[in-house]
Amino acid sequence: MSDPQHEQPAQLEPMPDDWRRALAVVAHPDDLEYGCSAAVAAWTDAGREVAYVLATRGEAGIDTLEPARCGPLREREQRASAAVVGVSEVEFLDHEDGVVQYGPALRRDIAAAVRRHRPELLITLNHRDTWGGVAWNTPDHVAVGRATLDAAGDAGNRWIFPDLLDQGLQPWDGVRWVAVAGSSSPTHAVDAGPGLDRAVASLLEHRTYIEALTKEDPESYARALLTGYARAAGERFGGRPAVAFEVFSR
Repeated sequence: MSDPQHEQPAQLEPMPDDWRRALAVVAHPDDLEYGCSAAVAAWTDAGREVAYVLATRGEAGIDTLEPARCGPLREREQRASAAVVGVSEVEFLDHEDGVVQYGPALRRDIAAAVRRHRPELLITLNHRDTWGGVAWNTPDHVAVGRATLDAAGDAGNRWIFPDLLDQGLQPWDGVRWVAVAGSSSPTHAVDAGPGLDRAVASLLEHRTYIEALTKEDPESYARALLTGYARAAGERFGGRPAVAFEVFSR
């Protein structure tokens, strides 16, 4: 009889790769760079299209900068960060940082983005209350992650948010998977090795935020953090550095 305490965790499956377009929807600048952008680099290298949509400009994220100055700065850093991993389309939905509310307004905005970009793969960040155990998640992450999961279906239903039709946004029911980064229950992974250096460079574009967050050397901080995440995920992916996702099929 096996001992549950000594059972090895299940190996992660390779991510589906029969798609051409992906849309990543998150709450703040830097959300994608903390562990997900190595996968984005690999996808754009392979000729796939990836676009970013951010609910806020992260204007409440730096204590020493008032929102009116912080928001534009973090937007510039996000655009530069996205470019490092081959992403040129970056949109902002202008919800208020720190108090993003889950509900029809947020679902509508994300559904509209899905209809505009028509992705087969939709990506978001952990929508659960914690990061696993007692590490509490933020309300913005929870709201945007949950709304993104819901918007995958909203985008395909012409009778939900019918005003989007007046804007020329036809229903899109082509989302085949929603991949959640930062989940404590991952199911799939992408080899992070080829994109890891660019993921570090991408995170470093958020230099103002990093310098406010830690006194460590920014490059040492970014490399140690992302390498650690990739190594931990790789323990369930044949020993290769990896980016892990919890994948919901549709």
